[in-house]
Amino acid sequence: MAKIKVVVVDDSALVRSLLTEIINRQTDMTCVGAAADPLVAREMIRETNPDVITLDVEMPRMDGLEFLSRLMRLRPMPVVMVSTLTEQGAEATMRALELGAVDFVAKPRIGVSSGLQELAGDIVDKIRVAASAHVKRLPPTPGAGAAPAGGGAAEQPRAALPRVSTEKIICIGASTGGTEAIREVLVPMPADAPAIVITQHMPPGFTTSFANRLNTLCRIRVQEAQHGQRILPGHAYIAPGGHHLRIDRSGSNYVAVVEDTEPVNRHRPSVEVLFKSAARVLGPNALGIMLTGMGADGAQAMREMKDAGSYNYVQDEASCVVFGMPRMAIQCGAAHEILPLSQIATAVLNRLASAPAGVRHRI
Repeated sequence: MAKIKVVVVDDSALVRSLLTEIINRQTDMTCVGAAADPLVAREMIRETNPDVITLDVEMPRMDGLEFLSRLMRLRPMPVVMVSTLTEQGAEATMRALELGAVDFVAKPRIGVSSGLQELAGDIVDKIRVAASAHVKRLPPTPGAGAAPAGGGAAEQPRAALPRVSTEKIICIGASTGGTEAIREVLVPMPADAPAIVITQHMPPGFTTSFANRLNTLCRIRVQEAQHGQRILPGHAYIAPGGHHLRIDRSGSNYVAVVEDTEPVNRHRPSVEVLFKSAARVLGPNALGIMLTGMGADGAQAMREMKDAGSYNYVQDEASCVVFGMPRMAIQCGAAHEILPLSQIATAVLNRLASAPAGVRHRI
């Protein structure tokens, strides 16, 4: 089998050397070039035709976001961003995912050498996933700062909800490619939508920026979940990076439980934790959504949700960046409907607006 060809783009000679060594240690990949800036990288990409690029955000001559934007318009290919764990770095990373980057690695600000070696397994796993990801050409935009594809919240169609049930809760699980998929589901939601609880695989330090970015685009209020807070209609709650999120009941209220317990399925936050709590606490008051991502996290728990009375939607293969978690959910028999990403929000809203009788099965 041919090795995965990787080009490393980073202005730090140390980082280039470390990433090259980490990549070349793997039997299934090889670093075919390392560039100090995007202009050198552009020629290197033409010459080597890599399968994956690792790209630093902050670089001279042309920053990583500008280069990524041009790349995804002219020659789209899988990109893994290498971001600094700062507030500014987190915001830039969210923008990079918006522009089409498959995933990101957060490099430490100090102890770079030991830090990247500790992250070696994570780095090469992300490169492997990226190599098989479905990337799409970025459409032309009117200019810098324009709204991402899909438009702002005010432009989105929505179903009319005759009334909002405070009992209903929408539970979303996602991983690789999920930040933009979640955005596409949340933006059409009306201000009085049922509460939405989300687990997106993401490390500490990035979910605040993710929630803030979504909050500027959506009618509903989007925030990081806080331990013990009530789960309310018109709000979306995102599991904080590095913490599990589950749903519990306190009297007549649903509340968020945020906990720093052991990883589940190698993840923290884990979709499995959220979906198991939905099956146990919500039963038929849950709607489940499984979006793009690698692996099987949450698939079995989504089946438990279905068995407890939830109605579940799974993103289809053609619209996924990575069809891992959705595939496993389907194989577990967890799905009621398998839909393109662009149809999921509408399907959920139509179901909420319709009479409860007559469950439709499309598979």
